[in-house]
Amino acid sequence: MSEVFGKLLEVEPRAWITLIVIVALSTIGFISLSRTKDNTSSTLRTKKVVYGGICMSISFVLSYIRIFHLPQGGSITLASMFPLVLYSMLFGPMAGIVAGIAYGFLQLIQDMWVINIAQLLLDYPLAFGCIGLAGLAPKAIKNVYLRTSLALIIAFFGRGFMHVVSGALFFGEYAPEGVRPLIYSLSYNGVMIFGELIITLILALILVGTPVYNNFKKLAIPSF
Repeated sequence: MSEVFGKLLEVEPRAWITLIVIVALSTIGFISLSRTKDNTSSTLRTKKVVYGGICMSISFVLSYIRIFHLPQGGSITLASMFPLVLYSMLFGPMAGIVAGIAYGFLQLIQDMWVINIAQLLLDYPLAFGCIGLAGLAPKAIKNVYLRTSLALIIAFFGRGFMHVVSGALFFGEYAPEGVRPLIYSLSYNGVMIFGELIITLILALILVGTPVYNNFKKLAIPSF
């Protein structure tokens, strides 16, 4: 258990400062929203920013709760992607992609593993930006369990694709002798993505069946 939460106890001061700033701004925005009518476009834009900050903060903290850490970077965490997937489901893919890209840059504070600018872009802003693709799950799907599952699969596939491309291009030297870089990257990143997907699916499907999810959804977009 100490290994799972150990990284959370080792968070650098700059990470806490970043998190505190995001939470503070989100709180200010939330208080402002509570005094504003819900039927204006400016209110919706403000909600996107405020809820984006809230979901990024939760994801950031959860990303430090590691169940398994891979040697060349990447971890299986306690469903750290789900808050951003939920945000994308509520506010759409474009808002989700923007929040994911911002979150990707936040991840550079954690365990930065950078070889060059192309690899940095693939493994951080582009990979995490793909989480926003969860918003492509059709709202016409009324079954919340089915839509959540589809959104998670889309998000994880998008993020995984970027990591696989990065691994094949820039981490091929770590592949065992006789193993092609692409196969190595697929297996390495597949362990991380599939493991996290299973954990996230289990927790997400439990959560969306509770009043907490329904209240969060109604506060974000009453007419959803």
